[in-house]
Amino acid sequence: MLAAPLAPARPAAPRTAYWPRLLPLLAALACATRIPSFLRPVWNPDEGYLAVQAGLLLQGGRLYDTVVDRKPPLLPWLYQAAFALCGPDSLTPLRVLAVLAQLLTAVALASLARRRWGDRAGRTAGVLYLLISVGLNPEDAQAATFEVFMLPGTAAALWCADRERWGAAGTAVAAAFLTKQTGAAVLLPVVWLLYHRGGTRADAARLAAGCALPALLAALLTGPADFLFWTVTGSAAYASWTGSALHVLARATASAALLAGASAGLLPPVVRALRTARSPAPELWLWLASSAAAVAAGFHFFGHYYLQLTPPLALLATAALQLPPGDRHRTAVRVSACACALFVAWGLLAPRPELRHAQRLAAALAQRTGPADRVLVWGIHPETYWLAGRTPATRYLTAGLLTNYSGGRDGPRVGEEYAVAGAWPVFRRELAAHAPALVVDDSRGGPYAPDRVPSLRRLLAAGYTRAGRVDGAVLYTRVAAERARLSPARYADPPPRRPAPSPGAAAHGRR
Repeated sequence: MLAAPLAPARPAAPRTAYWPRLLPLLAALACATRIPSFLRPVWNPDEGYLAVQAGLLLQGGRLYDTVVDRKPPLLPWLYQAAFALCGPDSLTPLRVLAVLAQLLTAVALASLARRRWGDRAGRTAGVLYLLISVGLNPEDAQAATFEVFMLPGTAAALWCADRERWGAAGTAVAAAFLTKQTGAAVLLPVVWLLYHRGGTRADAARLAAGCALPALLAALLTGPADFLFWTVTGSAAYASWTGSALHVLARATASAALLAGASAGLLPPVVRALRTARSPAPELWLWLASSAAAVAAGFHFFGHYYLQLTPPLALLATAALQLPPGDRHRTAVRVSACACALFVAWGLLAPRPELRHAQRLAAALAQRTGPADRVLVWGIHPETYWLAGRTPATRYLTAGLLTNYSGGRDGPRVGEEYAVAGAWPVFRRELAAHAPALVVDDSRGGPYAPDRVPSLRRLLAAGYTRAGRVDGAVLYTRVAAERARLSPARYADPPPRRPAPSPGAAAHGRR
């Protein structure tokens, strides 16, 4: 039987002394663990995608219309605001905000642990979280992307629920969800706490309202049909196990092994607590279980997905360290600090060949086109647009949205017929209206190469000629004006037979 949360082992220190001492420590640790994030212009395609989205929004674009992605709106809006205030040429402001997000998460966890188990437990929880928060491939852990900004909302949701502030807990759940859909997983432990604490119907109503109202507001601001399509219903083909099962399984295993290595100081007390069935705080186990389900959702297992496991893991380890026998706090912190140092060194020293490739490609784009020209980069590295300072010719910033290629999937579900519903007619119209001055085939032999995508192959044959190669990517420039008058009927295949699109698909397709 799981035990109730433990009472503090000894009286808490005066509150006036506790936080002024702990906050500088946590702030310094948050900064130190994220030093590598400031050393590269962009860490992964997610950062690149967000940067391009923010630039388009600043130019008057509309989210889920002329700017699209399968993600909720909060982080694109945050990038847009940072670009508006600080300029679009650097992600440094977002990296600073990512440090702040990590600090806020650590403070919320420290406050939770202190309330339950005392002052030392609060310090332990905050420090352990920050130490394991970078325990993945640096391109996953150091990037200023969805999971990093989602975690403060998840931690705040449990913090509010622990204090029975149900409306605020619901709002925090909504903030996590509106940053990334899987942030809603924290609702499970929040609901458990509501039930366990004897919450009334009024409390449940407050929680529900807190969850629903921010989401409804976001839907009204972006268009209800489009919001529903791009955040929920439009990802059925993406969230599929079919294709590249072995590749995905290898990625899942590798990321889990990295996080386990980073958590080497935390896992022994957690395992002991499981074996003795004396673990406190069952809501923390629910939080970990729901987070693990969120990591598995969609069957992609990207490394940055695993960041969602770190807050409940840090709290569980802190809870388990309160159990006898012995005092293992220092051992857990020391082992975690050593592992953290290795991951930070990895981030500082490891080469990034894909970044160099994107930079070389961006230099070629900038050299061959003017600032007002639109270009098309057919690949999975949207950061090329941002690095080159060029405007995409289409709202679909990667080939993934047009072929369902994602994360190494190279099985039978890659091709035009598996694209986002309604995408190809919109893509054809956009390229007819704004024919790109340069097309870059950056597929490099991937399953979404033009020779496997008939519509793109015909588009290139109708109006473009090969102009060279850059680092394995093939460049195509427009031919004479009489041949460059592209008409969708000249190169478009008949639309694939498929079920009728959802209302959201129809909404984004008719614009």
